[in-house]
Amino acid sequence: MSTTAAFRRLIADPRLTVVPVVPTPLAARIAEGLGFESLGLGGYAMGAHLALSEPLLSLEDVAACVRAITRVSRLPLLVDADAGWGEPLHAMHTVRTLEHAGAAGVHIEDQIFPKRAHYHKGIEHIVPVDEMVAKLGAALAGRSDPDFVLVARTDAMATDSYDEGIRRARLYHEAGADVVMCFPNNADEAERAPRDLEGVPLIYVNSDGNRLGRGIFPTETLEAWGWSLVLDAITTTNVTAHAVHEVLRRLKETGRTDLDQGEMRLTRKFVEDTIGLDDYYGLEAETVETEQLP
Repeated sequence: MSTTAAFRRLIADPRLTVVPVVPTPLAARIAEGLGFESLGLGGYAMGAHLALSEPLLSLEDVAACVRAITRVSRLPLLVDADAGWGEPLHAMHTVRTLEHAGAAGVHIEDQIFPKRAHYHKGIEHIVPVDEMVAKLGAALAGRSDPDFVLVARTDAMATDSYDEGIRRARLYHEAGADVVMCFPNNADEAERAPRDLEGVPLIYVNSDGNRLGRGIFPTETLEAWGWSLVLDAITTTNVTAHAVHEVLRRLKETGRTDLDQGEMRLTRKFVEDTIGLDDYYGLEAETVETEQLP
């Protein structure tokens, strides 16, 4: 089964699908090994791992990340396509580029382009509905695989009102978006949205450490409320940054990492197993490393 068809099957499944954002190929392989059924590639996480703000990412930056991950993982990958990198023509090109790179789907948002770094503070600027609908139509025309999934993201609940977010979500679905990603402001809105958008598959975004007060909800709660997917947006980035900072701080201050070497040997073996190092050894042993040691 193609990754696009597999992703569509997950969307149609009445169970909630958890989609962890994995901004590196190693994280993707770890998630796949743990049994996740799909992966996400988020703009915030990609930008952070490149030490950039998301609005500074180019389409080629994102396509390179997609290619790196889909080269090592067979799972469907949902990719943050920002605002489609421009007008409808650019949105069409974005879909073609990321589909060719290996994405199973993309989400395109109704924010202005170029996006501003202030969105990290929750200061967002959305475009008129008709502009977003035109962009979605062009994005749909850009896909060559009819199973390729188009997600429309609206930030209107934060910038305008819950009701405006619901209105836009419905219009975007009617315009052809397969799924809608929206951002309720509180638990009451998060519980209501699936009822108010009955028949529209919805993605909730859990964003650990967000400074905007948006709720982080367990998967069983979101499933009971009727959400189709939950995107875990920033966990891998946060824990990576925290762990690297702590160990390097100790090294700088004390000259030692203070890591348990037994644990580190196990961790190193885990990394090597995850990247398939034994397979590489095997190929070399059959070809270039044939000379027996004394």
